[in-house]
This record gives sequence, structure tokens and C-alpha cells, in this order.
Amino acid sequence: MITTNSRTRKTTFSLDIPDASKVFLVGEFNNWSQKKNPMRKLKGMWQISLPLKPGEYKFKYLADSTWQNDPVAHKYCTSPFGGDDSVVVVPDYPVIKR
Repeated sequence: MITTNSRTRKTTFSLDIPDASKVFLVGEFNNWSQKKNPMRKLKGMWQISLPLKPGEYKFKYLADSTWQNDPVAHKYCTSPFGGDDSVVVVPDYPVIKR
């Protein structure tokens, strides 16, 4: 599941694979680093929140050294390495002045 909070402007990625021992979020937003964004296990769900700028980003999860797509990604596109990549679409929320 992918959600974006319009107030904090953070995008949260959640993945339900409770038996995994390590999960990383890997994508264009971190230059496909396999170590930069480790996810935390919260109540059986792996989660991470990132402050992403508006736009579209290709990504995958790396769970116990196995690549996984997000089962409910906003889009999918062909990977140059074979198979598909997940795509998250981060909206451009207007700035609300108080």
C-alpha cells in the first residue's frame, strides 16, 4: 500500500510480508541503493515514510535478497533488467497557508 500525507508531504510504503527478516525500499529516489532505505516492521507490516517531491518514481522492494513489486502500485513499467518495476505517483499538493 502507498499513501501520501498532504500535510507532512511524506509518502508511506507498506508491504505485508510478515515472515521476512529484512526489507529495503529501492528505487529512483535513492539511486537504486539496496541499503539506504531499510523498512521497519510495525504490527507485521513493513513500512517506511519518505519526503518525496511530486512526480513518478520507479521502485521495488528487496525482501531477504529477493526483488518484489508492490502488489498495489499506482502503475507498473517494464524494467530494463527484465520483468516489471512498480511506480509510485506522488501528487503535487497545494501549499495551505494558515
